[in-house]
Amino acid sequence: MRRLYVNRDTMLNFIARLQASFPFEGNLYLVGESIQVFEGWSDVSRCLEFTAEIDPQHLKGFLQIVRSLSEEMDIAVIVESPADIIPLPKGFKERARPAASASTAPLTIYYFDPYSVAFRLITRGDEPDYFTVLAFLTQGWISIETMNGLLSGLLPQFNKETISQDPAEFRRKYRGLLQMWREMEKKRRGEIEQ
Repeated sequence: MRRLYVNRDTMLNFIARLQASFPFEGNLYLVGESIQVFEGWSDVSRCLEFTAEIDPQHLKGFLQIVRSLSEEMDIAVIVESPADIIPLPKGFKERARPAASASTAPLTIYYFDPYSVAFRLITRGDEPDYFTVLAFLTQGWISIETMNGLLSGLLPQFNKETISQDPAEFRRKYRGLLQMWREMEKKRRGEIEQ
């Protein structure tokens, strides 16, 4: 039976074993809750979630190693890019962040653009997804103003084919996230004033 949660030590162990088994260069980008756990904002994640830039001739072998390690370590691993779900906002590559304290050879470890991750999580819309986006806001990795600006360029590209849902549903979910953020900010300000 698979472990229900993955902690930072498990993630580091998985990445170290992946590094040792895969001799080719590439980039591994953590996404979703995995970013929170790796940064220490949360203790556990439901899975290890990442995407990778791997030379196409080595991709099949890379994915076989990932599957094998997932089974050996008894953890859920999802290899998915936000680009698989949504159009990516302009400048997403430049907003990727290096992951501190991760070994760098042969795979360099990054965090995928937090705005792209946020939009992908809003599209999925599970409660833990919203909390991950709220964590990005709380930590200052993203801002509402920049999200709104990036969305103004993205929304015309959203349709049922590009995001697998009605764009109106995305807008509703985004408004719900903004309401959650306003409530958090009100509560935080109330606690500061007391």
